[in-house]
Amino acid sequence: MLGGTIFNVPVVGWEVHQFIIIKSFIVLSSWIFGYFGMKHLPLTIVGPINATRPVMVLVGAMLIFGERLNLYQWIGVMLAILSFLMLSRSGKKEGIDFKHNKWIYFIVLAAITGAISGLYDKYLMKQFNPMVVQSWYNVYQVFIMCPVILLLWYPKRKGNTPFRWDWTIILISIFLCAADFVYFYALSYEDSMISIVSMVRRGSVVVSFLFGALFFREKNLKSKAADLILVLIGMFFLYLGSK
Repeated sequence: MLGGTIFNVPVVGWEVHQFIIIKSFIVLSSWIFGYFGMKHLPLTIVGPINATRPVMVLVGAMLIFGERLNLYQWIGVMLAILSFLMLSRSGKKEGIDFKHNKWIYFIVLAAITGAISGLYDKYLMKQFNPMVVQSWYNVYQVFIMCPVILLLWYPKRKGNTPFRWDWTIILISIFLCAADFVYFYALSYEDSMISIVSMVRRGSVVVSFLFGALFFREKNLKSKAADLILVLIGMFFLYLGSK
């Protein structure tokens, strides 16, 4: 029924599936680190740290895909790094010490594995159909997470985090799949640049910051807003340098 449309999923062999399985492990690693960190940290801290991923992706794209930094891009990188240092100062006002808080390391690891995933995505999109990658990596994630749930969560579920159904679970899935579809489709273009695509994706930090401010009533918003503005200015310079 979907043949000839952009939603068609072609049949591929094991030589393709093994690359997709690796993708599933990378994504799940990033999610696990990210979710644990997000549970224990303010959203206005998590968002800007995640926004540093374009810097890592840009450096990786330069080393792996031969992209080169120009003056504007270097300015963007420096601004992003400066914003991270300023953010650590804002975090200390809430009792969050970046050096001794393990959840900060979880978010940083989530950002690093997320950047690796982004670079790997560009490699996959240069060779394989976007729907093949998205469809099958979601399937493989189910098989990977089932033993994780059975071994780590299920035995301690009553004393730790009992499962409670919520319709937001479905909404998360829908929004995530929609975002992945557009993301993979963008990367499938021959002239697309992973550094630019990653930068635009991390613009979502604006949404997480506003949500943390409006709905969770998080603290020290003025100083964090300054950090956020630096992140956005850094992204803008990355955009200028990559035109």
